[in-house]
Amino acid sequence: MIRDRIRASGPLTVAQFVDLALYHEDLGYYARAGQRSGRAGDFFTSVDLGPAFGELLAVQLAEMRQILAGAPHPARHGAPPGFDLVEAGAGNGRLARDILDYAAAHNPAFHDAIRLHLVERSPRARAGQAAVLGCHAAVLASSTDRLPRGMTGVIYANELLDAMRDDGLREVSVDADGDRLITREGALSTPRIAKYLRSVDARLEPGWFAEVNLAAVDWVREAAGSLDRGYLIVVDYGHQAPGLYSAAHASGTLTTYRQHASEHREAGPGWLMEPGERDITSHVDFTGVAVAGRDAGLRLLGIVDQTYFLLALGLASGALEDGGGSPREIERRLALKTLLLPGGLGSTHKAMIFAKSVDGPGLAGLSFGGRVT
Repeated sequence: MIRDRIRASGPLTVAQFVDLALYHEDLGYYARAGQRSGRAGDFFTSVDLGPAFGELLAVQLAEMRQILAGAPHPARHGAPPGFDLVEAGAGNGRLARDILDYAAAHNPAFHDAIRLHLVERSPRARAGQAAVLGCHAAVLASSTDRLPRGMTGVIYANELLDAMRDDGLREVSVDADGDRLITREGALSTPRIAKYLRSVDARLEPGWFAEVNLAAVDWVREAAGSLDRGYLIVVDYGHQAPGLYSAAHASGTLTTYRQHASEHREAGPGWLMEPGERDITSHVDFTGVAVAGRDAGLRLLGIVDQTYFLLALGLASGALEDGGGSPREIERRLALKTLLLPGGLGSTHKAMIFAKSVDGPGLAGLSFGGRVT
């Protein structure tokens, strides 16, 4: 199908190729399965380590809800509105379930205030959400493939932006050579690429490769427009622009995963092989995300390593206290260790928090300040 499209319309941009390989409604990597991560999948996320990530995130969400409920809306009077909780890239709803489980057990008032909105492009994943949510299914207000509008609450995205796809600048495109997919270099497909690189002050040397994720910029703007008042939380892996566009990543960061292994092939780029069969990802440029948020009317509250974000929430809630030596508690402590330890998910992943039309106290999750490695 990809070869036929190239023969009919010419080479694809890498962004177009990745979008087809990951999200084609019938053949795409994410469309063909309700869940791709975990031991039986191709990669691990923080959610696969158990409920600890969702439990700690629930602590921050509850604090945000309390701030929103206690502060008057600048354009409204009377009782505070309900609390919209929007997960973008929600998959089958496992992270939302972990959040709701914790809220129901530890903060029923928070649980009862939630209007849950799950945003997911895969129809198969959306079809499994009610079953995964279980007893919380009644909280689900919407399940669609687009961000809802007019939200008051929090939009959060965990490992979403990584999967979205002038002078001296050349753009790599995907072409067909017989039955084989190949890459070619040519003119930029849009002037937005050069404009983006200038906006983050990226300094590329001749021969370097780099990814420009315009879809991530567009998504942040859409999320800002969806939010009337509240917070946007982005948790993902990547770097700020000076580190991302540097000699350390001169070959770029675009790669592919299958069965927890990154592919390196001498026959060509691994991400070009077996489209629809493997995950394709690149590192997030947090500087570009920050610029997009600012331009869309969001206020950046902070960016911090996942280690310090979750550690602050755990200390604030008492979740890091020793709960005994039961097998379940030992498993929980091991999951927390994996989430928190620098060198693993704790330092590769960052938490980035924006606010819109909210003036309130500092957030617990940012109480360690902007500590980023």
